[in-house]
Amino acid sequence: MPSSAITIRKAEPADAAHFVHFNTAMAWETEALKLDEEKIRAGVDGLFAKPQYGFYVLAERDGAVAGGLMITFEWSDWRNKVFWWIQSVYVLPEHRGQGIYRSLYDGVKRMAAAGGECCGFRLYVEKTNTAAQEVYKKLDMEESHYAMFEAGL
Repeated sequence: MPSSAITIRKAEPADAAHFVHFNTAMAWETEALKLDEEKIRAGVDGLFAKPQYGFYVLAERDGAVAGGLMITFEWSDWRNKVFWWIQSVYVLPEHRGQGIYRSLYDGVKRMAAAGGECCGFRLYVEKTNTAAQEVYKKLDMEESHYAMFEAGL
């Protein structure tokens, strides 16, 4: 495929449907989970309504949506700054392997540097998703020495 322009921008509420689609498609592709679209839509709208929790970033190739991700914030009292968690990364299948994630990551790094309050980036990835892990390693991300645990309410 010939080279084309990739634009990275903060998403707006009018972009919400893309992130609903990304989330439902990712859950199906990675875990064979069928998510409730109404609940996902409420969650996506909720982040747009509460920017103190984070924001979405959209990648467009020649004006067409190609992928996106979500950034959420984690305060670090050790650093007196915020980690940006990269979450819900999704690239449409027809755009994979063409530098969309790299462009998203580079765009997020520029946004973080411009804001001055970010001390670094974190993300989690399925243990079996070795393809994604290789992409992150190529972008100089390292596997953390922390293990992640979770519990529901």
